Amino acid sequence: MIETPTAEADTLSALLRAVRLSGSLQFCVAASTDWETDDKPRMARMTTGAVVPFHVLVSGSAWVRIGDSTTPLAPGDVVAFPFGTGHAIGTGQGGQLVAPSQEVPQGQTGRVPVVRYGDGPLRSRLLCGYLRCEALEFRPLATALPPMLRLASGYPQGDGWAAVTVRQMVAEADSFSPGGLSLLERLSETLFIHLLRQCMAEAAGTEGWLAAITDPPLARCLAAIHADPDRDWTVADLSATAGLSRSALTSRFAAVLATTPRRYVADWRLFRARQALRTTSNKIATIAYEAGYSSEAAFNRAFARAFGKPPARWRQDAA
Repeated sequence: MIETPTAEADTLSALLRAVRLSGSLQFCVAASTDWETDDKPRMARMTTGAVVPFHVLVSGSAWVRIGDSTTPLAPGDVVAFPFGTGHAIGTGQGGQLVAPSQEVPQGQTGRVPVVRYGDGPLRSRLLCGYLRCEALEFRPLATALPPMLRLASGYPQGDGWAAVTVRQMVAEADSFSPGGLSLLERLSETLFIHLLRQCMAEAAGTEGWLAAITDPPLARCLAAIHADPDRDWTVADLSATAGLSRSALTSRFAAVLATTPRRYVADWRLFRARQALRTTSNKIATIAYEAGYSSEAAFNRAFARAFGKPPARWRQDAA
């Protein structure tokens, strides 16, 4: 029996399809001694845009620390930092202070570089990289995410999708196969979607965008907005789509998303407009019209209120 995709699944897919999601596995850390980094967010500065550093603990034990909070990691654990938050990561206590992202061997092509600490038997191994995810520039999603995402994948014994993804990443990192680096990029993206799906499950019944897309009436409403953002949506239209009264829909938007239906529509249109400013050479008047604005002047005012500068200046700075 073929199951019909749910509205909430469509909403997450629609958001990720509408933006660039690209992954890059940068290096592997292989250590036979204790080591640790400082908490300077170096990897987040290796590229531009919304950058998400991530680490996968392949073997051994490790920990990650943000501020005064330390989280132990077990083999198969994946941690990602949606806002490039500075964090320390390491193994043991009192190990040498290192900066792996600045010590990556140069001149290696076709395979993942390995940063080694110590000459003895391996005690810990991590895969480290980053994702560029423009979806994080969509305010309702960004405000719903914590500084750190963590996924216990079940690797190496597990047979779920997350464990299989990590297992394949390890196999590709260890091999010198044609297309291996490209496949690692796709696997990194898959791993990030696993993390978002786990956040969705944990957010059910709470607040925020990930909670909203697991709430059936709100999920129907958001899916409709994402599917047809140019439509001149009214609260009456959206309440009919959600199957709620206008007052009930407005109350649910306020409780779960801390916004109004019309404000959400405006946020999505402005986000799409910002993507168009960055990725196309279309005239601003064209982008304004495609974003659902009746005039370029109205679009300029709304964009400047949201992002602190008019669209022409924003495009120039982004370039």
